[in-house]
Amino acid sequence: MEYSPPPLFKQGAPARVKVTVFAFISIALLMIDARIQVLSSVRQAAGTVLYPLQMAALMPRDALAGMGGYFSSVSSLRQEVRELKIEQVAVAEKLQQAQLQSVENAQLRKLLGAREHVPVKTMLSEILYDARDSSTRKIVLDRGSQHGAALGQPVIDNAGVVGQVTRVFPFTSEVTLLTDREQAIPVQVLRNGLRSVAYGRGQSGTLDLRFVAPNADIQVGDVLITSGLDGVYPAGLAVAKVSKVENSGAGAFGGVVCQPLAGIDRHRHVLILTTLPQLPERPPEEPPAPTRKNLQKMAPIREGALPIATAAAAAVTPAAAAPKAGTPGAAAPGAAAPKTAP
Repeated sequence: MEYSPPPLFKQGAPARVKVTVFAFISIALLMIDARIQVLSSVRQAAGTVLYPLQMAALMPRDALAGMGGYFSSVSSLRQEVRELKIEQVAVAEKLQQAQLQSVENAQLRKLLGAREHVPVKTMLSEILYDARDSSTRKIVLDRGSQHGAALGQPVIDNAGVVGQVTRVFPFTSEVTLLTDREQAIPVQVLRNGLRSVAYGRGQSGTLDLRFVAPNADIQVGDVLITSGLDGVYPAGLAVAKVSKVENSGAGAFGGVVCQPLAGIDRHRHVLILTTLPQLPERPPEEPPAPTRKNLQKMAPIREGALPIATAAAAAVTPAAAAPKAGTPGAAAPGAAAPKTAP
């Protein structure tokens, strides 16, 4: 019986022969392709056919890389969003500060323009805060006696009169606004020169003109300026604008409500008038007229001492002054006068 190995174990040519044959075939194909470029079309066809298989083989790798890139991109995006939010807040804060500084610069420019038109020396000051008492209208400035602030100095801004310095500390000062109930300022209507006195109305933030005749020539929209009659506020400073006129025919006086022109609720800087215009001195007061209380008290008349006028009358008419004969107490002619007690 003839024994033959199974087909799987059959051996053809030796391995060395096969390697040598295939090596020569490869070298021949490389030389032919390099010289004649015959296999380029074959390579393109093979690449086209094998491309789907190549992409299918790369899908697991691309999937893993995509998952890693997704998670890394999500974390990086979150970090970037967080940084952008922080940067946005910082930029918003800087923008608000820039807007505030722009408004303050505009108001300071207006104050500088107002300083040029005021004929007295001024001092720039900043409002620190409102006074503690809510029932009054007062503010605190950052200028005190060390900077030249003094009691009674007027305070203005670019729009009008703000108030008056009422308390002074070494480094700060307190200003009472015109709208305070204890403040009054002499004013006059710019249109016709009518003079009056404006009083503060407290928390309402307005002024009113008291004791105004019902038929006074005051209209809504009239501008009130300082008259300068008090010697504190220079004449010609804007004070308020008339917002309401109540003419009561039955009453003796009418009511006039005014809105202050100073922007104390909107601005942070004001001007303190450190000097006042030179005014002539007031004339001396006249001495008071004599009254009954100022009359000198007359001394009592002693016996034997007569006033000058009475003695003169007695010398002119002695007969009239002498007592008649026969009356009680009449002395005889030539008789000595009775002695008086010492």
